[in-house]
Amino acid sequence: MTNAEMLEIVEARTGVTDTTLLSAYIADAGQAIINKAYPFKTGVTEVPLKYHNRQVEIAVYLVNKQGAEGQESHNENGVNRSYESASVPKSMLRDIIPVAKIPTPEVVSDENS
Repeated sequence: MTNAEMLEIVEARTGVTDTTLLSAYIADAGQAIINKAYPFKTGVTEVPLKYHNRQVEIAVYLVNKQGAEGQESHNENGVNRSYESASVPKSMLRDIIPVAKIPTPEVVSDENS
């Protein structure tokens, strides 16, 4: 899925038309996925294709809770709100599988043999 497609979906699901704002939330969602998927590797900038739908879901979540960041509980006119965390909830990242490699020992050639 391209960034333009993600932007279109997030806009449709939230009703927000500020593309700069939506792009920032999509980037934040992508970074959360990258941080979870590659905990031991730096320099990764691309979200794996299999997590693009999750990136959109997280971006929609972040847009919808805009203005109420960090809110733990809210009750108004029978509407109750509470948030799992101040950023992306752990439950939304639960199915992201971290990538880790076991280092293989380097073969050192013995020049004396």
